[in-house]
Amino acid sequence: MATALTTDPHAADTAGAQRFRLITALYFTQYLGVGFLTIGLVAILRDGGTSLATLGMLQTIGLIWPLKFLWSPLVDRFGSRRFGHYRSWLVPLQLGLVVTLLALTPFATPSDHLGPVMAICALFVFFSATQDIAADALAVRLLSDGDRGLGNGIQVGGNYLGSVVGGGLAVVVYDRFGWVPAMVMLALLTATALGVVIAFREPERVVQVRRPGLRELLSVFGQPGCRSWVLVVVPLYYIGAAVGYAIVSPALVDAGWSLTKIGIVSGAIASAPAVLAALGAGALVRRWGRPRVLVLGGALLVIATLGLVPLALGEAATVWTTIALCAFMAAYAVANVVVYTINMDFARPDSAGTDFTTLTSFALAVSFVAAAIALTAAVYVGYIGVLVGSIVLIAVGTVLGLRHQRRHGHA
Repeated sequence: MATALTTDPHAADTAGAQRFRLITALYFTQYLGVGFLTIGLVAILRDGGTSLATLGMLQTIGLIWPLKFLWSPLVDRFGSRRFGHYRSWLVPLQLGLVVTLLALTPFATPSDHLGPVMAICALFVFFSATQDIAADALAVRLLSDGDRGLGNGIQVGGNYLGSVVGGGLAVVVYDRFGWVPAMVMLALLTATALGVVIAFREPERVVQVRRPGLRELLSVFGQPGCRSWVLVVVPLYYIGAAVGYAIVSPALVDAGWSLTKIGIVSGAIASAPAVLAALGAGALVRRWGRPRVLVLGGALLVIATLGLVPLALGEAATVWTTIALCAFMAAYAVANVVVYTINMDFARPDSAGTDFTTLTSFALAVSFVAAAIALTAAVYVGYIGVLVGSIVLIAVGTVLGLRHQRRHGHA
């Protein structure tokens, strides 16, 4: 399914390292801004007095990501043969990410300028979502079946590394030096992937690409087991994790943590083990198979979510909360790796970006809505009620996921 870059053994090792370096750079820089928007900006706005209901509205900007399946066929269909089909998308999109981050610099007190800040954030998410289509398509094309576990481990690990910087370091920089230095830092780091993309030589596409259309867009669901996986298993699995994760930043602010402390613990320290967990899960997928790692991820998520109960009750002791957040982020990473790997199994080479995007979009849409609802629901049922719902959904999703993989999955 993947396209080999070369047949020379020595050159193949170099080419293999090149494609893994490309995947790391794309997903790391992509998630710098996303991590800031979902973690750092939420904490900054809450510290500035923004209500939970308004923060819930901010979360809905993330709906652009799952809606990207609507234009994903265009990314598969149109591109430059001379410069590389997906590379010709990635270069301008990466520049777009940099420009939109710099566009945020004039709004030093974002809580006082919610309208323009949210509009710019929406544009950033659009560029990020479209970049993700092209990046995912390249990953599907370049990774063999045996490499997909490791490739998705690197992908998820890169996301979490971006979260460490975007959701952690950026908040610390903001708290110590101000808004402008934080935005400039994010923009400069995002620009680093440009060199990697420009240096990459994309293999020629030899497959016939179908014309974009609704029938072609939905044809991926015709594969055995695809509908039940995407429409039932993954949403339950993801909603549970998203609901629990949504309350972390506001709960820490409500517990009296400073922005610097939240940035260091929630954004940086807690995300660091997730990078290692993602890489480890990638290796385990190849050794243990998809079903066992799926169950492992679900079990770890349930246990880790239980560890957040003291925080939900207002008891945010530094040591315990740090351990609980580390465990939650690591478990979330394991779950992400196996879900992405199975999604990639369903993606076809002639419509790689469209298929992979379509497979993830529904679950992401439900997850973003669930996160928004969770913040609003916390006003009525409290943070603890939200966590209970999270645990139930994760457990049900894990059981159904194991049944699905026994019937339709890989070994």
